[in-house]
Amino acid sequence: MLVFIIRLLFFLMMAAGGYVFGGAVEEGKQLTGMLGFAGVSILVIAVDVIFRHKNISVISAVFVGLLVGLVVAMLLGPVVDMYEIDDTVSQAIKVGIAAVASYLAVSLILQTKDDFRFVIPYIEFAKQQKGGRPLLLDTSVIIDGRIADIAETRFIDAPMVVPRFILHELQTIADSDEKMKRDRGRRGLDILNRLQTMPNVDIRIQDADVETGPAEGADEMLVNLASRCSGRIVTTDYNLNKVARLARVDVINVNDLANAMKPSVMPGEEMEVTVLKPGQEEGQGVGYLEDGTMVVVEDGQSRIGHTVTITVTNVLQKSAGRMIFGRVQAAPGRRRS
Repeated sequence: MLVFIIRLLFFLMMAAGGYVFGGAVEEGKQLTGMLGFAGVSILVIAVDVIFRHKNISVISAVFVGLLVGLVVAMLLGPVVDMYEIDDTVSQAIKVGIAAVASYLAVSLILQTKDDFRFVIPYIEFAKQQKGGRPLLLDTSVIIDGRIADIAETRFIDAPMVVPRFILHELQTIADSDEKMKRDRGRRGLDILNRLQTMPNVDIRIQDADVETGPAEGADEMLVNLASRCSGRIVTTDYNLNKVARLARVDVINVNDLANAMKPSVMPGEEMEVTVLKPGQEEGQGVGYLEDGTMVVVEDGQSRIGHTVTITVTNVLQKSAGRMIFGRVQAAPGRRRS
């Protein structure tokens, strides 16, 4: 609404200025001047509406470049006048100097805008992120749901952003014909609603303008957006984690956080575990701790259905989760109740 009012005031001011200008040029030309200036204002507003997504660094570079070009033309103008050339030729040379100087200045600043502050201190055209770097949520971490529990503890003080294309992907999953996918999508939408109702959480839906190729999906678009806004991606997707790191984008994997919060287990410690199924290797059994950690029991295949005491032999920590390897002690296990 404010932008509309500004555009209306600009149009009225241009029309009034044209009316005064037309009367000053020639009596009776007020209407012509007003229509001419009004037409120019409409053209300017149309260009402003068409190019909605503007880059402040580009606008700043063009403005400073044009200013430098005009200053150079003014400084060289007296030099041209010293040669007593015809007025028409002299004016053409001055216009040419201004055009060339402006072009070179704009081109130079656009190509070196990231390093421009080293030439002129305190002037920098690179976009700076104020406040905490935003956290861009992907589909997997929203459906996972643990991000809401983490946010509720107030450990997160940075703004969380859900791009519109991620929300669209969630809605597509929620409308799927497959019951499992449909339930996952609806769970993700419920998690978003929960995050939005938390008073201490700054979360917003962003209509991101991302340049993408025809074959790019939501993951590539999310990486491009994070790179542009200096954001960090929050995910549980291991493949997205690798792609983002290749693109030099910071990633926060909720699985890594969950693994870091698990109690540490050292080789040589003893624990009880119920063997539930055979493992991949011959003779192995597999069980799980209460937090979901997989425990591989050597020589445990014959103990399936029993709760056994094992001695930890090795612990592997990965982004996908933690795996504990152990060996059954000599004492007989007891039958699972």
